[in-house]
Amino acid sequence: MPMPVAISVEDLAAGAAHAPLLAGGGAVVDPFVLVDLDGGNGAALARAVERAQDCDRLLVGITAGPPSSTPGPLVEALDLTLATRDDGDARVVAVDDPRAEAGALYTNVLAHPQAALVLGRLLRVGPRLTVGEALDAESLAYSTLLGGQEFARWLAARGDRPAPPPAPAEAVLVRRDADTLRLTLNRPERRNAHGRELRDALVDALAIAEADPTVAAVVLDGNGPCFCSGGDLAEFGTAPDLATAHLVRTRAGAAAPLHRLRDRITVRLHGSCVGAGIELPAFAARIVADPGTWFLLPELGMGLIPGAGGTVSIPRRIGRWRTLHLVLSGTPIGAERALDWGLVDGVERVEPAERVDQRLG
Repeated sequence: MPMPVAISVEDLAAGAAHAPLLAGGGAVVDPFVLVDLDGGNGAALARAVERAQDCDRLLVGITAGPPSSTPGPLVEALDLTLATRDDGDARVVAVDDPRAEAGALYTNVLAHPQAALVLGRLLRVGPRLTVGEALDAESLAYSTLLGGQEFARWLAARGDRPAPPPAPAEAVLVRRDADTLRLTLNRPERRNAHGRELRDALVDALAIAEADPTVAAVVLDGNGPCFCSGGDLAEFGTAPDLATAHLVRTRAGAAAPLHRLRDRITVRLHGSCVGAGIELPAFAARIVADPGTWFLLPELGMGLIPGAGGTVSIPRRIGRWRTLHLVLSGTPIGAERALDWGLVDGVERVEPAERVDQRLG
């Protein structure tokens, strides 16, 4: 397994991570630098923090000790820190072997350096923006990557796919129960993939709650084996042009209305929650997950970043550092870790909506 360049805190302060990022033709050089947080002295810390805040590369700290033994201002400035325990620090991801984990992340970044670097920069900037501004920034970055060579390679390897068939029933079920509006994603035959039909139906359903002040609560769940398996891959790369794709994502997508309604929304998750399947729920004030639920952000492997609002919603729940790890690792986490991180607010039995409906009928 290839390993990234490893530098000390003193090396970082001296500018070791600030060599030119691009070679001839725009090729990325060393997009990922490992910073050893053990064994340094404090004399160079302030300058190291300044350097980290102004670095174009992804900077990942590594320590063999507890997070409390590492310099807090530098951990804050880095893109991520790996340790054997996190002690509840949202800037740290606990792994069995930090150095081996760094190697795995580095391998993924080397395969898709443009997407990884765009993501890192976006996650740094996002907390300083309003939600609307951050959604615009995410979408503009996403459209840029849709035009890039990394996504083109993924698209070519995937090959042509037939367009998804029309939904055999209502893509989103809408029911009123007193002052509660119950919305159910209802394309179980496609594992509730977030395609155009389901997206538009969800946005229309959310508009009911926005227009009706007597709707005190909105409950969102999913029919079939999982809540949502992410974007419908058959629709990837089919937008008429990238500017139109940006406007559709930001002005006709579900992220903005979910954010506006967040205080009234509870989302009940089960099964796989991939990509949009957790990016959109993360806007809600309360998320409940079945114990068997798992979460995955797979976009880096496509040469992309989360594009359904995930660079906005998820960092506001778990921090930009753990969000970066979810995307760079491309590996799932379970309900208990999601609860520990704050990605969900409760873990309890959640039955698929179709089973509940059948029992009540």
